[in-house]
Amino acid sequence: MALTKISVRGAREHNLKGIDIDLPRDSLIVITGLSGSGKSSLAFDTIYAEGQRRYVESLSAYARQFLEMMQKPDVEHIDGLSPAISIEQKTTSRNPRSTVATVTEIYDYMRLLWARVGIPYSPATGKPIEAQIVSTMVDRVMTLPEGTRLYLLAPVVRGRKGEYRRELAEWQKAGFTRVRIDGELYPIEEAPALDKKLKHDIEVVVDRLAVKEGLQTRLADSFETALKLSEGLAYVDLADGVVPGREDEDASGGQMKGTGLPANRIVFSEKFACPVSGFTIEEIEPRLFSFNAPQGACPTCDGLGEKQLFDPQLVVPNEALTLKQGAVVPWAKSNPPSPYYMQVLGSLAKAYDFDLTTPWNQLQPDQQTIILHGTGGMPVPLTFKDGRKTYTVNKAFEGVIGNLNRRLLQTDSAWMREELSKYQTSQPCETCNGARLNPKALAVKIVGADIAAPTRMSVADAKQWFLGLDSQLTPQQSQIAAAILKEINERLGFLDNVGLDYLNLNRTSGTLSGGESQRIRLASQIGSGLSGVLYVLDEPSIGLHQKDNDRLLETLKRLRDLGNTVIVVEHDEDAIRQADYVVDLGPGAGIHGGEVVAEGTLKQVLKVKQSLTAQYLNGTRRIEVPAARRKGNGHQLTVHGARANNLRDVTASIPLGTFTCITGVSGSGKSSFTVDTLHAGAARALNGARVIAGPHDKITGLEFCDKVIEIDQSPIGRTPRSNPATYTGAFTQIRDWFAGLPESQARGYKPGRFSFNVKGGRCEACQGDGLIKIEMHFLPDVYVTCEQCHGKRYNRETLEVKFKGLSIADVLDMTIEEAEGFFKAVPSIRDKMHMLNEVGLGYIKVGQQATTLSGGEAQRVKLAKELSKRSTGQTLYILDEPTTGLHFEDVRKLLEVLQRLVDQGNSVVVIEHNLDVIKVADWIIDLGPGGGVRGGEVVAAGTPEHVAQEPRSFTGGYLKDMLAKQPASAQPAASKPAAKKRAPAGKSAAKASAATSA
Repeated sequence: MALTKISVRGAREHNLKGIDIDLPRDSLIVITGLSGSGKSSLAFDTIYAEGQRRYVESLSAYARQFLEMMQKPDVEHIDGLSPAISIEQKTTSRNPRSTVATVTEIYDYMRLLWARVGIPYSPATGKPIEAQIVSTMVDRVMTLPEGTRLYLLAPVVRGRKGEYRRELAEWQKAGFTRVRIDGELYPIEEAPALDKKLKHDIEVVVDRLAVKEGLQTRLADSFETALKLSEGLAYVDLADGVVPGREDEDASGGQMKGTGLPANRIVFSEKFACPVSGFTIEEIEPRLFSFNAPQGACPTCDGLGEKQLFDPQLVVPNEALTLKQGAVVPWAKSNPPSPYYMQVLGSLAKAYDFDLTTPWNQLQPDQQTIILHGTGGMPVPLTFKDGRKTYTVNKAFEGVIGNLNRRLLQTDSAWMREELSKYQTSQPCETCNGARLNPKALAVKIVGADIAAPTRMSVADAKQWFLGLDSQLTPQQSQIAAAILKEINERLGFLDNVGLDYLNLNRTSGTLSGGESQRIRLASQIGSGLSGVLYVLDEPSIGLHQKDNDRLLETLKRLRDLGNTVIVVEHDEDAIRQADYVVDLGPGAGIHGGEVVAEGTLKQVLKVKQSLTAQYLNGTRRIEVPAARRKGNGHQLTVHGARANNLRDVTASIPLGTFTCITGVSGSGKSSFTVDTLHAGAARALNGARVIAGPHDKITGLEFCDKVIEIDQSPIGRTPRSNPATYTGAFTQIRDWFAGLPESQARGYKPGRFSFNVKGGRCEACQGDGLIKIEMHFLPDVYVTCEQCHGKRYNRETLEVKFKGLSIADVLDMTIEEAEGFFKAVPSIRDKMHMLNEVGLGYIKVGQQATTLSGGEAQRVKLAKELSKRSTGQTLYILDEPTTGLHFEDVRKLLEVLQRLVDQGNSVVVIEHNLDVIKVADWIIDLGPGGGVRGGEVVAAGTPEHVAQEPRSFTGGYLKDMLAKQPASAQPAASKPAAKKRAPAGKSAAKASAATSA
């Protein structure tokens, strides 16, 4: 009897409360609910973990030791499982050698295509080079006019130093009588003594003959002898005149024009070799085109396509400073400041007529060049003072960048290398120009294109290029390439279908967003064509514009139609509405969640009144459009001529004192404009950050901001020892509080006693981890609770210090919500807990490991940290998709917090696709109209109502429908001027909100 459902019984992983649920197999299932309600615990930590564990357990013990084994989840039993594949957001490789083309296996097929169909071209002549067999060589010689006298030579030495006495003796012993040395013919016994310091050319005369019928057999034998002697190369030199067909070429001095090849010479090679330059390709195999293999990688950059070089913009970040004030940061930063460097600069100033008190941007360009890059070997008088003694030496100055390069090469200190790397940026390799491959690999071309050319294209352009390739190939090439091109075109089609048509194939995996990397893996899985598999996906719609959402959902349905079960953790309304089966978890988050609130088809779920998801889908709850749009404070921030990545000389203004959304389809240039240009430029000017902004003309209006804060989704810590309490600084205050308790005072405990990272108060048996790792080889590693501290992380004496009956370990095990109430009498700790609660993180533990937080949760921890600081009312906040991983209700809470920031006079700029966020913005800058090369322009700028009327804007079309759904009472009135009353800088966010609502 065929299995029809996956039955889960008694799931208690993390916050799940003994869930029993039946999920239909071969269906598209969406699991939704508030952030922290237990969606990932059910989908990934229970269903996927058990499916993967059972599959791996079915393998041999030998195979298991190479695979990561998962722990058995806390569940009574699960029936109806298939082998499981998880497609998460955190699985992207950060390896710089990993690209979109390699991850999707497109590059593997491209390597095979170029190896089997590609034709090598000579870099010297630009003409094709090909391997020849002896019969081909004989036929070529027989085409010469009858009676043509010629020499058949074996080039045994080509441009190498040496005396070659022993070799000449061996050739004579082998029966050869004549040699040509450096262009002159000699009987071999009369060969002159050669200077071993000079380069020589030596050719052994294998045969002398005249072309006539019946010569073929002798000629073939002679060619075989010559090829064996010279490792695959043979020359045929005509004794009289030039090779037929070359009469019109300039043969002055016996050389063909521009080649250095004698006009009377024909070169034959049984390898791929250029007859002019000697450029040789030993074999054309797929590994030749791999930039991860020594056979194909560029020797200069080792296949990375870029090198780390010292950047003048980082060496002199603030050009308004003088040399005396420390404009050259690496020299000014030495602690204590080095008098040697200042004396060198003083000597240069005297020699090249400039002043140390002149701002850097007012120095002449040649003076700046001398300071940065040195005197080019020209000695200059450098005066030094050693105590009372002054002395002058004449020596060349290496330049600041030359000095940094030398120090980097000479140092053995990891700290010094890390310090110097702060002044470096990645720049394209000068040898391969970013192609990553060596000249031999790039010499092989198909219809005139090397293998690097299509990888520089976007997915959409590469798709067109490969589709049109077949018609340009010869019949034989077309027959060889047919199967390979089918695989490449299919994979490019899958990438196109999941909305990634704007990505370049050579883009490194580490620069992709979580949603992009997940959709790439999704495209790869569809390409594999598996059926009977359980796929578990984590919010694949992240970073995807509404325009591309339908294509993504069609892709998921196609995966289902292949005979797979697709479980998607998702908040997107379209995904929920198109699912075959919906599971809504809740009713709250953390300890308040972990229950099934509603399950079934969409119709069945919409009838469940206590489901928050159903309330938002029904329209009984909604995120309201504000009654009026803010006009701002009268000032604006303008980026002029932004040209980073695909931006096309974009100039756009952001009204300060407003909530602004940067929108557009995926790949339209939102991050290039907001993060790479606006944030980087503002951070350099306002925060003194050592970052390079994308190419642009200028940014005006920064004088109206006092600082810029970017809140992205990168992890708040890369080790399990980092947690929300340590990141926000609350843990320091908690430790101070415990150290100030009477019991601690009596025992002499300092704050360090309450840290689990240092010796003293931590449990030394587990070194403060609370767990001990037991390696099990072919079984999964087992983590057992430490027997000494029982998972508390601290030793017994530390845990004896208690506040309200709880130890510091108990405090770390509290939820944020509980900790806020527990420390209500300690404002410094309470306010930080309150802000974490405000951004919707009340359900996470105070001491929860940073590595277990999602990207959205990490971003909200950062937001809470910034919100807990004193507001100046002039801060520019930049957020990149803050609604990632958020339910409708969480989005509403987040928007309240962000709007409160703006009400205090700050400016908030958000990159966003979520229409609920876009519709409440005061101002929108919509980029596009398409992605990649089809984007990079400002399509519309203005209020949501204005953008909704713009016919070219894809965002506007969806926004128009969204605004039309709002009740008439909720339609915004005319924009109001910025509120004159602002919350005082010192007020907490909560008080500011109360004042505003009052």
